[in-house]
Amino acid sequence: MGKLGKKARKFAKKNLQSVLRRKRKLKSIFNRKSSSRNDVDTAEDQGQKIDLSNGRNFEGEAFEGTSFDAIVSDGFLTEDMSCPYIAETENENDSEENICHIPLLGQNQEIHLELMEKKMKLDRLKKKDPEFSNFLDSHIKDLEQFGSEENLSGGDVEISNHGTSIENGGGLNLNESKVLASSTIDSWCEFVLKQNRVHALPSLLNGYRAACHYGTDVTCRKIEKSETFCKILMFMLCEADNIFRRQLGISNSNCKDTILPMMNSSKWKTMKPLIKSYLRSTVFLLNQVTDSGLLSFTITRLRASIVFFTAFPPLLQRLVKVAVQLWATGGGTVSSSAFFVMHDLACLCSSDFLDPCLVKAYKAFIAHCKFVEPANMKHMQFLGDSFVDLCSVDILKSYSKALLFIQELAKILQHGLTTKKKEVLKKICSWQYINCINLWVKFLSKNIKDHDLQPLLYLIIQIISGVAYLFPGPRYLLLRFKCIQMLNELSISSGVFIPITSLALGALEYCGSGRAGARPEKAFDFSFVLKVPKQWLKSQCFQGECVLSAIKLLSMHLSQWSCHISFPELATITLIFLKKFHEKATSEVIRHRVKHLIDQVQRNVEYVQKKRDEVAFSPKDEESVESFLEFEKCSRNDPFTQYYTRTQQKSISQNISMKEKTSMVESQESKKHKLQTLEEGFNGEKYFKKGKVNSIVGTRDRRRKKPRT
Repeated sequence: MGKLGKKARKFAKKNLQSVLRRKRKLKSIFNRKSSSRNDVDTAEDQGQKIDLSNGRNFEGEAFEGTSFDAIVSDGFLTEDMSCPYIAETENENDSEENICHIPLLGQNQEIHLELMEKKMKLDRLKKKDPEFSNFLDSHIKDLEQFGSEENLSGGDVEISNHGTSIENGGGLNLNESKVLASSTIDSWCEFVLKQNRVHALPSLLNGYRAACHYGTDVTCRKIEKSETFCKILMFMLCEADNIFRRQLGISNSNCKDTILPMMNSSKWKTMKPLIKSYLRSTVFLLNQVTDSGLLSFTITRLRASIVFFTAFPPLLQRLVKVAVQLWATGGGTVSSSAFFVMHDLACLCSSDFLDPCLVKAYKAFIAHCKFVEPANMKHMQFLGDSFVDLCSVDILKSYSKALLFIQELAKILQHGLTTKKKEVLKKICSWQYINCINLWVKFLSKNIKDHDLQPLLYLIIQIISGVAYLFPGPRYLLLRFKCIQMLNELSISSGVFIPITSLALGALEYCGSGRAGARPEKAFDFSFVLKVPKQWLKSQCFQGECVLSAIKLLSMHLSQWSCHISFPELATITLIFLKKFHEKATSEVIRHRVKHLIDQVQRNVEYVQKKRDEVAFSPKDEESVESFLEFEKCSRNDPFTQYYTRTQQKSISQNISMKEKTSMVESQESKKHKLQTLEEGFNGEKYFKKGKVNSIVGTRDRRRKKPRT
């Protein structure tokens, strides 16, 4: 690419944002004023005179008055020139030995361009005058002392025997950067790990940054071999945390107290830029990698260094964002590893970072719970359970967020009850809304016994009941069953009586008497449907499944209160309705299940009534009422509880067998389909060959039967 014209340079100087940012950066780092610029042939540059005849030494001037943080420029660290660099080829090695690093001390791009012109003229002079070139080679060693100042300025100038290049902080690159060799990485790793020479660590971190930015940053060093790429990644991910802890003298525990006392020490000030470079490159790598194995390994190794993130709040925010994204979209080991990082952050960091973590995780859950299918069912359960665990780390801090989110659900329901608009009703009768309710039901069920969460409990009960009564039609039976299931879970975990008998018996009314009808063409699964299709409503199979689901939910409710002193009164209405339903039912399977439930309820009523007649306390004695049948309740020896446990075990075994049968049928059908396709192909080939043979045989037979003359 040729040199820019005068107008282009003038436009770039005035209008490009990168140039303005570079000016401000250079101005903040270097507060030196440029002296007058002399002619090109004098080889003098702003404030520094390079006398090639006497080889004046400026060692130490560039570092004077400069903090260690200023050494980091554009993500790169200042490297020690004593670290060995082994090139890929001999030509590269020869050129690297002859490089003289001259620092650019300018404040804008115009100075960089003028220096580039000077160096190009100097290069032409070397080609024209061999004696001048030999003179430069004889004094090249005197200029190697400036190599340690390579990264102190926003741009670097490199002069070599093979060409001239200027690299500035904005990305102006006129020559290819160094190519990292596998032998170079081996030597650096040996210096750091075996010989404990930390001066090679900046070079390793710069190479690690190049590996993490592979394919995205043209200013990074090149890594041409996959072996070198894997070697530097594996070494840094496996050993970086141990190296940092060994240099700082801290333990391997991820406790916040291990890093806070080190914040003002000289060791921390020395290692801080190195640790920041490693963490920043690793977080960037998590955003670029798509391989699940490398992702899970990287985030697992980064979890060991979480304690260092507390010293860098911006990096901590980026880590939270990446971890939440991988937790929601990764799947498998990637999601679980990302969740462990989120959990450790919630335990380690203050509420300033816990609240954003909860908000981002909840938004990610909402975005991925719009659809429930067999493919993502396990992942949805994992997201819900892990989010509940994250909220359970600190209940007091999670309570305010949970109240805010549940109130948002209540506002949506209230808007639907008042307006009855189709859009709002569709939003309520959706998997996204139901999954959000179920999420907070899990949170309350897990923590309500140990914490005071009664306001949240009553609010979520009102929301679930409102959703159940908002959609009373037969097409919303499955939605009603979901609501009854959630109310039963809340009642069992909290010990609060929630009346669900009317909801369950109302669902039985819509099921009718199980009249025969047209079956749907395909088998359906209740767990993935909220609104029933019209062709399912008159199906005998669908009505039978609805009756069995209502009986299961009603049995769950009755089993919770089977040892309560008021069970006979609780079961009175249920027995009356079930007897009427049993008389109207026509299906033998449904009649048998309903009759069995009626018998078990009557048996438990008689058992409780007999125990109640034996007591001597009055209903006003609350302590005695609460302790009624306490032993039977704990040992679960009452008749109805035993019946419910038996039915649960049967249903679990039936579900397992049904899943095995369906999987076997699907596999057999797929095998049959493959065999049919193969047979069709073979039959066609055989038919073609057979026809050809028959035609030949026929001609022979005709020839034989032909009469002789």
